[in-house]
Amino acid sequence: MPYDNLQSKLMTAQEAVEKFIKNGDQLALGGFTVNRNPMLIAREIIKQRIQNLHVVCHSHGQALDLLIGAGCVSHLEIAYGGMGRFAPTCIRFRKAVSAGLIKTEDYSNYQMSLRFLGGAMGLPYMVTKSGLETDIVRMDGFPKEDRGKGKIPIKKLEIAQNPFGKENDKVVLLPALNPDVSIIHAQYVGTDGTVRIKGLTFADLEQANSASKVIVTCEEILPRSEIRRDPDQNSLPPFLIDAVVKAPMAAHPTACQYFYDYDPAHLRLYCDMAYDDNKFERYLKEWVYDIPDQMAYLEKVGVSQLLKIKADPTLGYAVGLDRK
Repeated sequence: MPYDNLQSKLMTAQEAVEKFIKNGDQLALGGFTVNRNPMLIAREIIKQRIQNLHVVCHSHGQALDLLIGAGCVSHLEIAYGGMGRFAPTCIRFRKAVSAGLIKTEDYSNYQMSLRFLGGAMGLPYMVTKSGLETDIVRMDGFPKEDRGKGKIPIKKLEIAQNPFGKENDKVVLLPALNPDVSIIHAQYVGTDGTVRIKGLTFADLEQANSASKVIVTCEEILPRSEIRRDPDQNSLPPFLIDAVVKAPMAAHPTACQYFYDYDPAHLRLYCDMAYDDNKFERYLKEWVYDIPDQMAYLEKVGVSQLLKIKADPTLGYAVGLDRK
């Protein structure tokens, strides 16, 4: 059998979304701004018209903006949404918040990371001093009538007295996160199901460990003998993974270190179309709904552009890429 223990988990993006993601789920997005966004799964969620998602992530970019713009998201807990120099604040995210189309609650990057870590450790909450005397602590985002519904915490956070400290030694209690599904993109998955992420992992590992189900898209599948050769380079064990989708460049137009850089041309195109509602609808049609699969998507991007963003295998990024 070519994929050993992986065979039962290996599926297409369409199959993975149909099986594991449903309306109203709490969904954790892996990656960061313009790095390793799970773009293929995000596009498939949109194509399957899944709605009312409660998205949680520490900081995000392209996949988040696309899901919000397509009307898939009702609630969002996040630290930051942006696409670097292309959009310091995600465009459809900003439009949706301004128009009251989604409900948002903000935490710091550190606080969101702690919340995923708490969920991964099976704890009800995490304790920190980070955020004291800030508006993050002072101001709620979700309305009172939403509190306690689904996976929305009954409180954003709680300020408590440190039981081991002196008088007036305050700490912040943060509710842990246990998403229904976490979606991440990795460079490699072994034939036994072991996941290897090269470069920065952001909060992907904590998100995966805290979630009920995990979907991984990957660039390559490696023989078990090869992925076990350097075990210190591996990120997630097989038993945590529920679906694996082998799909080259499944993070495009965001970067995947050692395989390809982010695509400045596509990100500029996206931002230009995202500012205008009619243009954005055209973007969804041309780049999501009318694209049957990943190979057709890459054909539309074009060989010449894909070669421009091909990463140097040693440095991990595209040398000489015009990033303007």
